[in-house]
Amino acid sequence: MMTRIKICGIMREQDCDVLNEVLPDLAGFIFWKKSRRCITREAALRFRDRIDRRIKTVGVFVDEDIDTICDIARSGAVDVIQLHGNESEETVEQVKTLTGIPVIKAFTVKSAADIDPAMKSGADMLLLDNGRGTGESFDWDNLDDVDRLYYLAGGLAPENVGAAITRYTPYGVDVSSGVETNGQKDPDKIRRFVQAVRIAAGE
Repeated sequence: MMTRIKICGIMREQDCDVLNEVLPDLAGFIFWKKSRRCITREAALRFRDRIDRRIKTVGVFVDEDIDTICDIARSGAVDVIQLHGNESEETVEQVKTLTGIPVIKAFTVKSAADIDPAMKSGADMLLLDNGRGTGESFDWDNLDDVDRLYYLAGGLAPENVGAAITRYTPYGVDVSSGVETNGQKDPDKIRRFVQAVRIAAGE
């Protein structure tokens, strides 16, 4: 199965250009004001215009006001919404209904007990992470109880993503800090990450 690739935390025009070169499936724009990778709607629109249309853009929000999420969704800047906070199932359904675009819900996995709520989510897709941009992995053995499609995030890098795919066969993988050097996206690391995923997935 082709493993989907999401490169998150796009902040610069040159980031868009390397994505156009390697063609991941998804590019993430962060709209959480507490993140150093946070960008404005205007920047997101510029980047959307620059990024190859074969790449879907994802707006990442953390406990954001629904009106703000809908405003950005309607602007055309993003193709997918990612809710990465403590949003309720009611909020997930509201966002799906009001925007009409797919919703990814992120869940922090600290133990096997965290898997059950994720399995019951009404989101279109799950993202299982260690936290919010920590760059650290969780105990992947907890994934043994997952019985629906998900993106694996947290602590992935060119050096370990292949092993994670081979062992757990996630629907997709999500990376941000793992392809950065000194806080900025590193074109060489992005290329190596994408290559490692495609080799592991047998593409």
